[in-house]
Amino acid sequence: MTSPAVDPHADHDHDGGIRGWIASIFRPHSHDAADSVDPALESSAQGIRAVKISLVALLVTASAQALVVLLTGSVALLADTIHNFSDALTAIPLWIAFVLGRRPPSRRYTYGYGRAEDLAGVFIVIMIAVSAVVAGVESVRRLLDPQDIDYVGVVIAAGIVGFVGNELVAVYRIRVGRAIGSAALVADGLHARTDGFTSLAVVFGALGVLAGFPLADPLVGLVITVAILFVLRGAATDVYQRLMDAVEPDLVDAAEASVHATPGVLEVEDVRLRWIGHRIRAEVGIRVDSGLGVVEAHEIANQVHHRLLHDVAKLHDVTVHVGPLSLDGRDHHAALDHHRPAPPAAEGRPGVER
Repeated sequence: MTSPAVDPHADHDHDGGIRGWIASIFRPHSHDAADSVDPALESSAQGIRAVKISLVALLVTASAQALVVLLTGSVALLADTIHNFSDALTAIPLWIAFVLGRRPPSRRYTYGYGRAEDLAGVFIVIMIAVSAVVAGVESVRRLLDPQDIDYVGVVIAAGIVGFVGNELVAVYRIRVGRAIGSAALVADGLHARTDGFTSLAVVFGALGVLAGFPLADPLVGLVITVAILFVLRGAATDVYQRLMDAVEPDLVDAAEASVHATPGVLEVEDVRLRWIGHRIRAEVGIRVDSGLGVVEAHEIANQVHHRLLHDVAKLHDVTVHVGPLSLDGRDHHAALDHHRPAPPAAEGRPGVER
């Protein structure tokens, strides 16, 4: 029987009020994109379905906006349309990555192909950066060479369509991305959410033109560029952390608590977690009574493995190393000491034996 699941976020503080609400819009609260524990969504098939639906929705939205750009000449709407098209295209590498991630490990790729998802995240970050440059350059050009906007009412309607289409896609991508633990899909959802709010900025720019301030259109284009840079920073941070094998410390706490709670475990040597795509792999070292036989020690390792699969969200596989704990003080790992780096610091967490 496994121990009750540990909630690693129970004591986590959240910003309240207007500030917290705004922060949640541009960077919804999540612990490394993996705070949902619904096992039914833990599959690449869910991610593939998400990118298919969002690709179609954003292509339709961006195509409609592009027609309005040709009709009206709005630079703010052009910047928003460029961003929408780039956002739609990021679904393609994600689609490829999810398909590759379903392939079994090979003799060369012994951990499988889950890292393709992180590479897709790098592509998404590059696309966000490119869209920021294009939008910024076009906005400055229109500031230096202003042009009239025709059919302002149509521009306003197109901006509203862009907001609705992008927000629907953002909600869907973020929900699925968090459910399956995909940092790349969550980053793409944040990208779409920013597009939605910049579409509203297009509406405000058009209203400025109606009020007799024609420079409002390129100025809003610059505001859009700044908004893109903000989401670029957040997406780049998430993808960088995945590539560097960073995990939320609360997940490590939950894993350590689970291992300590396993009967027969006398000491925890180390607990290491890493993301591979949208799944986590763990490596755990434990010490047991040196008087146990191989079968008994192996059963304890199995129990550690089983508990961790239940207690740590998105955990896919665990390697458990079992070592003896001698009452006479003998170090059974002494021969390896000069090959091993120093173990990571416990950072003051209680109950962690190193």
